[in-house]
Amino acid sequence: MSERIRNPVSLRNTVRARLLVIALLPILILLPLLLVTAVKSWSDRMNEVLTAKVSGELTVARQHLDGLVQDRSAAIEALGRSALFRDQSRAPSTMGGFLEAERLKMGLDFLYYVTPRAYVVMAGQGGGVADPRNWPVVNSALNGRSQAAIDVFTQTDLAGLSPDLAARARLELLPTQGAVPTDRALETRGMVVHAAAPAPGGALVGGVLLNRNLGFIDEINDLVYPEGSLTGANDGTATLFLDDVRVSTNVRLFEGQRALGTRVSAEVRDRVLQKGATWTARAFVVNDWYISAYEPIRDSFGRRIGMLYVGFLEAPFRQAEQRTQMVIWFSFLAVIAVTVPVLLFFARSIFRPLERMNLAIARVEGGDLSARSEISGRDDEIARLAAHLDTLLDQIQERDRRLRNWAEELETRVTERTADLQEANEQLEITTRQLILSEKLAALGEITAGVAHEINNPLAVIQGNLDVIQDHMGEAALEYRIEFKLIQEQIQAISILVTKLLSFSRPEEFDLPEQGINPDNVVRATLPLVQHILTKSGVALHLELDGAGDVSMNETELQQVIVNLITNAVQAMPAGGDIYIRTRLDDGWARPMIVLEVRDTGAGMTPEVSARIFDPFYSTKGAKGTGLGLSITRDILRRAGGSVSVSSVPGQGATFTVRLPIKEQLPY
Repeated sequence: MSERIRNPVSLRNTVRARLLVIALLPILILLPLLLVTAVKSWSDRMNEVLTAKVSGELTVARQHLDGLVQDRSAAIEALGRSALFRDQSRAPSTMGGFLEAERLKMGLDFLYYVTPRAYVVMAGQGGGVADPRNWPVVNSALNGRSQAAIDVFTQTDLAGLSPDLAARARLELLPTQGAVPTDRALETRGMVVHAAAPAPGGALVGGVLLNRNLGFIDEINDLVYPEGSLTGANDGTATLFLDDVRVSTNVRLFEGQRALGTRVSAEVRDRVLQKGATWTARAFVVNDWYISAYEPIRDSFGRRIGMLYVGFLEAPFRQAEQRTQMVIWFSFLAVIAVTVPVLLFFARSIFRPLERMNLAIARVEGGDLSARSEISGRDDEIARLAAHLDTLLDQIQERDRRLRNWAEELETRVTERTADLQEANEQLEITTRQLILSEKLAALGEITAGVAHEINNPLAVIQGNLDVIQDHMGEAALEYRIEFKLIQEQIQAISILVTKLLSFSRPEEFDLPEQGINPDNVVRATLPLVQHILTKSGVALHLELDGAGDVSMNETELQQVIVNLITNAVQAMPAGGDIYIRTRLDDGWARPMIVLEVRDTGAGMTPEVSARIFDPFYSTKGAKGTGLGLSITRDILRRAGGSVSVSSVPGQGATFTVRLPIKEQLPY
């Protein structure tokens, strides 16, 4: 018997020690490491989510701020173009009173009329401005183009408009932790929504002071943070900064008192105002930590004059995070307290029989053939192992041979199943991409329908007001009949385009498949949808439409086919060229066909590219293309009983040929 067998096994090498390690390692070491990793990953992900949330909220706030600025500009522009103002401009003596009434109606803080020679008529009791032409906003309006921006007015500028504006803009600067040191005690400048629009003989200029304009900032805050959008009682905040000073905010300094006059931290000021970057991270705001987002505000001169801020308290989210972590760790400790004693108890029933079996085997190897494990009173796996030990040793060689054969067979089956799974995975990926594209097309349809609806409303208002103006002018309207006719024609053109957009986004409301459609009419109706692409690319379109007959196909789907073929042709001619669209009747088939050809004068394709051009996700545009356009086109035409093919020679362009069966006429 060897020396290794005679010597006792050390404790660390015993089965007892190894089984305990195997049993306790996942619970006491691996599970804590897994929990730490999971909690850390979850915490990092939560930080990313909070940052992404506040970044999205900043985008909403910026868009709403831009919308509020443009609303003021639109109101002033509407007044400047109105017949009422045109009539009033002929009576300069009452212009001031008229402007004051319109200022109050539009909710502006100032409104005045200026001519190219700097002649100014103010609304209210303002003293006037030195030379409004120095402002890019005003100068643009005098040149015939409306413009709006957020500008900074000095105390003198504000006093010239209205003494009340100068008083409202005045803010006392309050000491703020982390702000850049300053000797200033007051902020006397004003941040103003500054808008101007052309008017007969000059321009209308108006604006709203944002300093202390709490209604303005509360409107932005209510849109970004509607009730119930944040955790618990957490309320979102929004702020407008003039330079680094809060001039309009709903951040509270004390209960019931807003933090007007406080300043942003030096770190944020340097990042946003000095470098022009956007800040999205946690930041100390007045007296607490907030998940914050800042971006610079530029005036009409292009200078960074302030910041837009949105944010929400960090504490409620951190408290929720801590509570979740405490629940996780307390649950882990509870599991440890229950499972470890149970594992030790069951392990003991395994250790002792195994140790006795090991002792018996050692005695047999030492020559004591009568040695036995003496395991009795048990009917479990270990007792049966002791009883069948010798029998199993005889069977090991045979079973090893069988296991090798099974392993080879299993490897073959695994290889076959792996190939099947790989093929299924590729098909799943193709289906997933098609679903994503379908979702995008559905979203595009919803957006198109929404845009068409929003155009119809103001279009109806324009039409109604045009009719009112004509009725009001009576015979005097005959003098402007050419202008009225041009306006009416443009309104009709917009209405037709809106109808086409609606038919493209809601085909089920406009198409009547049972009546059939004429491909020539569809081609003509599709041209306005791609005209901007043709014009921008310098591509000329040539039509030869002679397809007498109707086809049984959804009009919007045929439009999609035509748009796709024209778009591909334009992309094949980056330096410009010609597209030829031809339709004709082909009765050389069992059933007469309408043939639609789209030919370009681009670079053409090699036979290898032509052979794969209709394969899903095959694209010659690299990252710019999805490779689904022509594949979807082929599927649409197949569903309609038609087909599409391509012929091309490198350097001589390409021709796509669509064939659709003519709709059968039912006998009456």
